[in-house]
Parts: sequence; C-alpha cells; structure tokens
Amino acid sequence: MNVREAYNQWANQYDTNHNRTRDLEATALRECLSALPVTNCLEIGCGTGKNTQWLVTKAASVTAVDFSDEMLQHAKQKVTAPNVQFIQADITQPWQFTGGPYSLVTFSLVLEHIEKLSHIFSQCAQYLQRGGYVYIGELHPFKQYTGSKARFETEGGTQVVTCFTHNISDFVQEAKKYDLLLRDFKEYFDDGDTTTLPRIVTLLLKKEG
Repeated sequence: MNVREAYNQWANQYDTNHNRTRDLEATALRECLSALPVTNCLEIGCGTGKNTQWLVTKAASVTAVDFSDEMLQHAKQKVTAPNVQFIQADITQPWQFTGGPYSLVTFSLVLEHIEKLSHIFSQCAQYLQRGGYVYIGELHPFKQYTGSKARFETEGGTQVVTCFTHNISDFVQEAKKYDLLLRDFKEYFDDGDTTTLPRIVTLLLKKEG
C-alpha cells in the first residue's frame, strides 16, 4: 500500500494500537537529543505528533511536516503549542515548504519509506545551518532482513506499507556526500535485551561543510 494512503487509514488507530517500534523510537529520540541545544527544528514525518509534543518543549520553534493529511489532523489536535507550525508536504519533491536554516532536522520512522536517500540528504543539507544536526531514528535493518515492515490491521486484513531496506552504511555514505557526518550511533532493543535483534537504530549527523 502506498505511503500516503496507508498512513491516512492508519491515523485513527496509530496512537492506540500496540506498536513497539513507535514507542521505542520515541524513547530513542528523547535520549539522543536531550542534551543537544536546539533553536529551531524541522521535524520530518511528524505523524500524529508523538515526538512533536516533546520537541516543542525543546526548541524555540518547530516546523512539523507529514505526507498524510489524516495524521496531521491528529497532530494538530494533540499539539496546540504556539511555537509549532504543521505542514503537509511530499519530501521526495523539492523542499519548497520550508524556510530555515534549521539547527536540527529529525526523521522518525520515515526513511524506510523512501527509496532514494540522495535527494533527501541533499535537501536536508540545504536547509540545515552549518554545525546543525540531523537525527535519524529507523526500524533497524536487521529487523527488515527478517521481513519486518510497517503494518497495521484493518477490517479488510493486514495492511503493509511500502518500505525499502537501507543498510546503516547507506545512510552514512549518502549523508557524507552532503557534508553530513556521523557523530553518534546507537541501537535499541526490546526490553533492553541485547541478546535479541535490535529494533531501532539512531544516527546523529552533523553538518560540517
């Protein structure tokens, strides 16, 4: 199922269904960014606002972007802080929806739905200030290798969202082409059990050029 249609259908139950990936990524983002100074933040893939709620307490201003109209409606109801602006946009097109430069750009469970990373990092670097950071939180490729994908249940059965597998080196090498260099990397496990496959991977990049 294509990404926009899937998340429009998923929106009404996204916050309430059992979703280890959603919940663990939210924990990972907060841990990764807690000590980072942030002035203005561009949140790509805000969904229903699960991370926006925290980012508006961290940054002076947040521009929260999503492809799904229905997800954005839920986010707007959930997050009414005066320092957030919600925008519907397709990030595979030129980023004419944003201003910048930003001190932080975040991607939460977004890039698995993007086939070509080059355009994303190119646009990200264009709107990120020098010395600014990029946070990426994704379903770990080890999980993807086993067939795990974003999915949800409907009356018509299981709906699987279109996903693409990116190796960790794919993120690092593509970002490097645009002077976005790896500064931190961490894996997160269900219940902290490091004997199992990691569920979430986070990467923190810094714009050096």
